Amino acid sequence: MTTTLQKWGNSLAVRIPKTVANDVDLGEGEAVDLQVANGQIVIAPIRAKKYRCDELVTRINRKNRHPEVTTGQSRGSEVW
Repeated sequence: MTTTLQKWGNSLAVRIPKTVANDVDLGEGEAVDLQVANGQIVIAPIRAKKYRCDELVTRINRKNRHPEVTTGQSRGSEVW
Protein backbone atom coordinates (compact mmCIF):
# COMPACT_ATOMS: atom_id res chain seq x y z
CA MET A 1 0.00 0.00 0.00
CA THR A 2 1.31 3.44 -0.88
CA THR A 3 0.65 6.58 1.15
CA THR A 4 2.04 10.14 1.20
CA LEU A 5 3.94 11.93 3.95
CA GLN A 6 2.38 15.17 5.15
CA LYS A 7 3.80 18.08 7.12
CA TRP A 8 2.71 18.23 10.77
CA GLY A 9 4.33 21.18 12.55
CA ASN A 10 8.08 20.75 12.08
CA SER A 11 7.69 17.01 11.55
CA LEU A 12 6.39 14.69 8.88
CA ALA A 13 3.34 12.52 9.44
CA VAL A 14 2.11 9.34 7.82
CA ARG A 15 -1.54 8.34 7.94
CA ILE A 16 -2.27 4.72 8.70
CA PRO A 17 -5.34 3.62 6.73
CA LYS A 18 -8.18 2.21 8.79
CA THR A 19 -7.92 -1.21 7.16
CA VAL A 20 -4.25 -1.49 8.15
CA ALA A 21 -4.96 -0.27 11.71
CA ASN A 22 -7.77 -2.81 12.01
CA ASP A 23 -5.50 -5.61 10.80
CA VAL A 24 -3.11 -4.98 13.70
CA ASP A 25 -5.85 -3.99 16.18
CA LEU A 26 -4.51 -0.44 16.55
CA GLY A 27 -6.66 2.55 17.47
CA GLU A 28 -6.40 6.28 18.02
CA GLY A 29 -4.24 7.29 20.98
CA GLU A 30 -2.42 3.96 21.24
CA ALA A 31 1.36 3.92 21.58
CA VAL A 32 3.59 2.65 18.79
CA ASP A 33 7.30 1.96 18.60
CA LEU A 34 9.12 3.78 15.79
CA GLN A 35 12.54 2.49 14.71
CA VAL A 36 14.90 2.52 11.78
CA ALA A 37 16.04 -0.98 10.83
CA ASN A 38 18.30 -1.61 7.85
CA GLY A 39 17.42 1.77 6.35
CA GLN A 40 13.66 1.23 6.69
CA ILE A 41 11.13 2.81 9.04
CA VAL A 42 9.37 0.22 11.20
CA ILE A 43 6.21 1.15 13.11
CA ALA A 44 4.96 -1.48 15.56
CA PRO A 45 2.19 -1.43 18.17
CA ILE A 46 3.31 -1.48 21.80
CA ARG A 47 1.36 -4.16 23.61
CA ALA A 48 1.16 -4.34 27.37
CA LYS A 49 2.52 -7.63 28.68
CA LYS A 50 -0.25 -9.88 29.92
CA TYR A 51 0.56 -11.56 33.22
CA ARG A 52 -0.90 -14.79 34.51
CA CYS A 53 -1.47 -15.22 38.23
CA ASP A 54 0.35 -18.56 38.42
CA GLU A 55 3.42 -17.02 36.73
CA LEU A 56 3.46 -14.14 39.20
CA VAL A 57 3.04 -16.42 42.22
CA THR A 58 6.03 -18.54 41.19
CA ARG A 59 8.18 -15.39 41.41
CA ILE A 60 7.36 -14.78 45.09
CA ASN A 61 10.34 -15.48 47.32
CA ARG A 62 11.68 -14.60 50.76
CA LYS A 63 13.33 -11.41 49.48
CA ASN A 64 10.26 -9.85 47.82
CA ARG A 65 7.56 -11.03 50.22
CA HIS A 66 6.29 -8.30 52.54
CA PRO A 67 5.34 -8.94 56.17
CA GLU A 68 1.72 -9.01 57.26
CA VAL A 69 0.29 -5.61 58.19
CA THR A 70 -1.95 -5.31 61.22
CA THR A 71 -4.71 -2.73 61.15
CA GLY A 72 -5.98 -3.07 64.70
CA GLN A 73 -9.14 -4.51 66.17
CA SER A 74 -12.36 -4.96 64.19
CA ARG A 75 -14.88 -2.13 64.40
CA GLY A 76 -18.57 -2.26 63.67
CA SER A 77 -19.62 -5.24 61.55
CA GLU A 78 -16.20 -5.98 60.05
CA VAL A 79 -15.37 -9.64 59.84
CA TRP A 80 -11.76 -10.87 59.62
